[in-house]
Amino acid sequence: MDDRDRRRPAGTGAVRRVPPPRPPARVFWIRRLVVLGLPLVAIVLLVTWLLDRGGDDPTPAAAVEPPAATPTPSPTAEDAAGGVATCDPASLALTVAPGGEAFAADVDPTFEVTVTNSGAAPCLVDAGDAHQEVVVTSGEDRVWSSLDCAGDDAATRTLLLPAGESDVSALTWTRVRSAEGCPGGLPSPQPGTYSVTVALQGATSPAAVFGLG
Repeated sequence: MDDRDRRRPAGTGAVRRVPPPRPPARVFWIRRLVVLGLPLVAIVLLVTWLLDRGGDDPTPAAAVEPPAATPTPSPTAEDAAGGVATCDPASLALTVAPGGEAFAADVDPTFEVTVTNSGAAPCLVDAGDAHQEVVVTSGEDRVWSSLDCAGDDAATRTLLLPAGESDVSALTWTRVRSAEGCPGGLPSPQPGTYSVTVALQGATSPAAVFGLG
């Protein structure tokens, strides 16, 4: 019998396998910690990534308001005219009519002024207080003018008058005397007969007569 026959176990003749030795307890716990720790590490990394991503979101840009629209001026008579000429004095017919034949001492006289385009074509005329002049006289005495105390801020009123059309406005005289430059301390007009005229853009109306009580 050789040496191999001596090492072979008796009986069935099958070879008995010896199980591998168990690892030390320290290795076993290290493996368990690795298995349990990997999911926790993955969760921590995922949360960190989500937080970083949320912090990197760009701040929304402030809304830029559109510039305010510049108000468009309302069209004036000059804009609508489109090259229409200024009224020639010969084409302007002016009239002024007192509100009564006579005014009592406690009543201020009123006047109605009418401007008519007697020409054959439309034309422009400024009938504002800065250009239209109403004058009250008594004989040769110039008693009052609407322009004497009008000031630099007197209103303008440009009219586009079609041929044959008229503009009517009203005016009140407060029974004061005036002079060029608007001086003060002038004597008040006395009861009597007065005349009134209106002048505009080189044209003058006929005189109208009224009385003051």
